[in-house]
Amino acid sequence: MTQEQRDIKKELAVLAHARETGNISRACRYFGISREAYYKWKRRYEHHGEEGLINGKPCPSNPTLRVPAAVEEKILYLRRKYHFGQLAISIYLKLYHDMHVSPGGAYSVLRRNGMNRLPRNYKKKIRETILYEKKTPGHHVQVDVKFLSFKDSKGRKLRRFQYTAIDDATRVRALRSIENTV
Repeated sequence: MTQEQRDIKKELAVLAHARETGNISRACRYFGISREAYYKWKRRYEHHGEEGLINGKPCPSNPTLRVPAAVEEKILYLRRKYHFGQLAISIYLKLYHDMHVSPGGAYSVLRRNGMNRLPRNYKKKIRETILYEKKTPGHHVQVDVKFLSFKDSKGRKLRRFQYTAIDDATRVRALRSIENTV
């Protein structure tokens, strides 16, 4: 049963209950609605029949705010084929197709097409870190500098610089400290 059919069924039940009891206030209290809503439903039912009982949006949709049809097709394709989330879709379209769609825009397209939730059995891919190990020593060396400040026994400020170099091939660490008095 669709949402429209549920709306029609509920509103017809309220109208029928009020007709049977003959007391509109009691029927509205029983169903938890206002009398204003009851009379609105009654007028719509008298003028348009059951079609009038379908709840419509309060304002018309604005087609200028929608993404173009070509972009919408790509968003749906990426969700079906690769199970991308809204952020991944946005980044992918920007990097590889030069299309600018916000993650919220991608989500609204997915929601409009009933694809806003990923399957329950879908497992996220864990991206492993890549180690930059080289086979030849000295090919790739990481260097780090740390600035240290101390005070000596006389209260003068001492600065030390600690240089650390790590060779990626052998994972050997070399330390060297240099003293600088200020």
